[in-house]
Amino acid sequence: MKNTLLLWVSVGIFGFFGAITRYGVARLCGRISTLFPFGTFIINISGCLLLGWFLTYAQPRLDIPDPIRIGFAVGFVGAYTTFSTYMVESDKMLSDGASMRGMLYILGSVMLGLLAVRVGIIIGHRMS
Repeated sequence: MKNTLLLWVSVGIFGFFGAITRYGVARLCGRISTLFPFGTFIINISGCLLLGWFLTYAQPRLDIPDPIRIGFAVGFVGAYTTFSTYMVESDKMLSDGASMRGMLYILGSVMLGLLAVRVGIIIGHRMS
């Protein structure tokens, strides 16, 4: 029971930091352009990279206690990435008739997200 509570608290604390990091990056990127959701795009790609690296390098090689490992992967990265926002923004662009921009956003996020995970995995392997 004590360990389970610690995991929940850890996810919540790490989630807090992931959420405020997401907010900060989105605000910073929002200054670039209002025509394309760069904030969500950058957050999703960097979150994929970070999680790919963490799961490949840090988790198996470092003696990370469960509350920190789960707190980081589920709490921080889970709160930092914004897939649901990505879907709402994609739908809005497509609904507003900006189909080329919408498709670029959808396909770019998926392709670069997969590439970022792969790069994170490669970095993790090379660091070992």
